[in-house]
Amino acid sequence: MADHSAMAAYETSSNRSPQDAEKKGEPMERWASVDVDYGAETDLKRSLSTRHLTMIALGSSIGMGLWLGSGESLENGGPAAIFIGYLLSGTMIWSVSHSIGEMAVMYPLPSAFTQWTEIFIDRSAAFALGWAYWFSYFITIANELQGIVTVLNFWTDKVPIAAWITIFWVVIIFINVFAVRFFGEVEVIASSIKFGWIFVVIISLIVVSAGGAPDEGPIGFRYWNSMPFTNGFKGFLSVMPTCIFAMSGSENSALVAAETDNPRKAVPRAVSSIWLRLSLFYVLGSLMITITVSPKDPNLFGGSGVNASPFVIAYRNAGLAPLAHIMNAVIFISVLSTGSISAYGGSRTLMGLTHLNLAPKIFGKADKAGRPVAGLFITLLIGGGLAYLNVNNKGSTVFTWFSNLTSLFTLFGWGTICLSHLRMRYAWKIQGRSVEDLPWRSWTYPYGAIWGLTWCILLIIAEFYLSLWPLGGNPTAKGFFANYVSVVAIVVLYIGARCYYRGRWWVDARTIDLDGPRRFYADVADVEARPAKTGIKKYASMVVSAVLE
Repeated sequence: MADHSAMAAYETSSNRSPQDAEKKGEPMERWASVDVDYGAETDLKRSLSTRHLTMIALGSSIGMGLWLGSGESLENGGPAAIFIGYLLSGTMIWSVSHSIGEMAVMYPLPSAFTQWTEIFIDRSAAFALGWAYWFSYFITIANELQGIVTVLNFWTDKVPIAAWITIFWVVIIFINVFAVRFFGEVEVIASSIKFGWIFVVIISLIVVSAGGAPDEGPIGFRYWNSMPFTNGFKGFLSVMPTCIFAMSGSENSALVAAETDNPRKAVPRAVSSIWLRLSLFYVLGSLMITITVSPKDPNLFGGSGVNASPFVIAYRNAGLAPLAHIMNAVIFISVLSTGSISAYGGSRTLMGLTHLNLAPKIFGKADKAGRPVAGLFITLLIGGGLAYLNVNNKGSTVFTWFSNLTSLFTLFGWGTICLSHLRMRYAWKIQGRSVEDLPWRSWTYPYGAIWGLTWCILLIIAEFYLSLWPLGGNPTAKGFFANYVSVVAIVVLYIGARCYYRGRWWVDARTIDLDGPRRFYADVADVEARPAKTGIKKYASMVVSAVLE
């Protein structure tokens, strides 16, 4: 039997279906505007507008991974490796986004993928996923704080590392504690700067590569021709954690759906715009640095110089010092913004876990201003504390530790989202429902979900290989656990939850309550018709059903 105890915590007096409303004579138009809220009735205040939520969802993943981490990836993997890595990672998050889109329209729940995991897979898996994501949030705070130190060293190295960390730890605390709406405005401004500047980067670096810069002749694809892969296949594998880390946070659109007035319109629009962000920021952005910066440049992140970011290096080498300073300032804003978003997301994740009865009740409470004080306190305390590891260790080494940890948590999350989508569709089918009744259908099903899930599994295995036999080093127990402890933590969380909750390994698809947590829409009939699956697509759907039964 499926465990519905967590869903019971979400039930309120308003949890009626449209059929119940129709029996009472209530018009369906009124029902379309009713916010059926399974657990969203928390102490949080809905202070953020659609503008805030959209910019937070789009800008939350643009931070240290792209601007700084690409440097070490370029050195370890080479131009072709980093470009292919971002391209592969882009297809993965694109697949994950389509899975999110289909589920978020119908089930726009506060904890999103954690709740979907409980409904469609298993309560123990939901426990492991929710806590793993909270871990990744405070790890990201630590990583972004140490990234700020690296960025500021471009201008001066006279200030002690601990001082920089403390100053901007306090800034992140202030942004999150002052007021929720203030936090939203800060993120809108930061995201707008990120979006605007990437156009400047792409155009200007094309000009640099073509030979239009003062101190640099035509470069073209010189580095692609001379050293496309600097360390072979292992070098390519070493690039993937940074690419995944850079794109982590894109799934925050699932959390946003619960606070959107009409998910059926807003979520598909966000999903359809994913390709633009992926191609613009990551694929084209990574391509620009591969054609303007040598993988052997000593200033690359992890090297001996202070420029750190390959984008800054490209401008410095080209004799465009003003653009280099502006670029570094944009990186600083991006890194600080991502740290702030992580504090916000971590505290809300704890609140969601509490409402699923998977976390202490204290984390489910907020003050009169709508701030989840306990969740913010513990998330910021641990994240800021971990940042001080940078004081006695090399910044790029700390970045590698943290990005590996976060990327493995992200892979677990992305894989679980794809599996939840497959299970949701299977439950929908086995309970005799038509796909025509879905308020929004992704055209990528089932291939997109299968693609995303398969690559998540393969990359987790690849990371195990790299943790045992690291690039440029010898196998050590310390190195293995430093890079792979995320998976160990997930396994421990899952096994512990299994021992406590017991029951089936995953819920029986025939007993899943498909309507209880659902958002109903009055105009389902006007959903754009999709062609029925035929041929190989029909066969693929049959195979998925057989596996998931």
